[in-house]
Amino acid sequence: MVRATRPSGTSSDEVQSPVRVRMRNSNHRRISNEDINKRLSLPADIRLPEGYLEKFAMNSPPFDKPMSRRLRRASLSEIGFGKLETYIKLDKLGEGTYATVFKGRSKLTDNLVALKEIRLEHEEGAPCTAIREVSLLKDLKHANIVTLHDIIHTDKCLTLVFEYLERDLKQYMDDCGSIMSVHNVKIFLFQLLRGLSYCHRRKVLHRDLKPQNLLINDKGELKLADFGLARAKSVPTKTYSNEVVTLWYRPPDVLLGSTEYSTPIDMWGVGCIFYEMVTGRPLFPGSTVEDELHLIFRILGTPTEETWPGITSSEEFKTYNFPRYHAEPLVNHAPRIDSDGHDLLSLLLQFEAKKRISAEESLRHPYFRSLGEQVQTLSDTASIFSVKDIQLQRDPGKRTAAYPETERRCQSRDSISRPHLPFHRLSDPLPFRPGEEPEAERVVLVTKGGETTEDTQDHAVRGHNEG
Repeated sequence: MVRATRPSGTSSDEVQSPVRVRMRNSNHRRISNEDINKRLSLPADIRLPEGYLEKFAMNSPPFDKPMSRRLRRASLSEIGFGKLETYIKLDKLGEGTYATVFKGRSKLTDNLVALKEIRLEHEEGAPCTAIREVSLLKDLKHANIVTLHDIIHTDKCLTLVFEYLERDLKQYMDDCGSIMSVHNVKIFLFQLLRGLSYCHRRKVLHRDLKPQNLLINDKGELKLADFGLARAKSVPTKTYSNEVVTLWYRPPDVLLGSTEYSTPIDMWGVGCIFYEMVTGRPLFPGSTVEDELHLIFRILGTPTEETWPGITSSEEFKTYNFPRYHAEPLVNHAPRIDSDGHDLLSLLLQFEAKKRISAEESLRHPYFRSLGEQVQTLSDTASIFSVKDIQLQRDPGKRTAAYPETERRCQSRDSISRPHLPFHRLSDPLPFRPGEEPEAERVVLVTKGGETTEDTQDHAVRGHNEG
């Protein structure tokens, strides 16, 4: 019998006898595309290079044995991963401080992708936000978390290749005239909580939840994105920066300077997004930290020792010398959701971080009972729309594009330029009863002079807090 030997200390992937390889593979069935896709965790619709099947069969270890990281990287590179020429750059989608995002197309699958190009400074290297995003996303595999397909590293640029989603939640709300179906709000909120629960179980905090960071595809699947501020949390009391979370979605404990926080930091943002989807307007649109706290306390009441133990001894809190605001019923501000919805909203918007409901508990809240039991037992990678009878409804703020019974497409409307009108006050009655869908065709707007005008172009009644 012929035995292949290798030098001591050399891995089996680095030195292999061709005789042994041929003998090993001759005893196995012919390798198919599906075998390679499963072996390398590739998308089902990938187009492999010509002759790759035979080459892989000759060099890969038996399927009942693991691949080394080195051989896996080499195999992916041969297919085309990690190479700029694999992707065709199309439209520019946006630009930030460190990165520019392009719409692109993969030559491997012919699918659209999002190319996030992160500029590398010669002396500083990759920004810490990019390193965080890559290190976290490569381990997060969930139906409600954006998929990182590929990473391309050159001297001048680090390119992250993501799955492409048609719009973010902010754009979706704008497309729907800021009047979403309450049923659709429930489906989007459940998906947000599913993704967040998955992150929190793995001790990952997102730390930057806002509508712009929640992406939605044409099927209605919502996915958490932009993990640049996210980080792994090893111990609940670990000290972090308090300069996280966009101001409007930042919890009061962090606004007051707390750097000791855990998963509840994300749950406050969920409450703010829930309210914004239901009403079509942000809940606490502050311009400064002090303004943000004023807006929070005007609606939820200025905290006391009874509502937030220890707050009166906080030096930061005492510095502001807030007036004594009395809490207002949330139902006055969000009349379109039912009592279960208001209960969940109040549990999310708790002053004390440890009193906020968790993402896992939120998923089991009675508010979601109407979605059925099956949504509670979905696998991590299964879409909520794989459940029979779960589908989006037509948003009342949208006149066009009725949703088909299967996949539903929210068509983007051209934005309509119109003069600014002062906001409707939160204390004024709304033109529909609690639990009702408002009429999209005729919405009354009240100007400062007390005159009323009718907006017949699907614009929601908007409001702000009285100053």
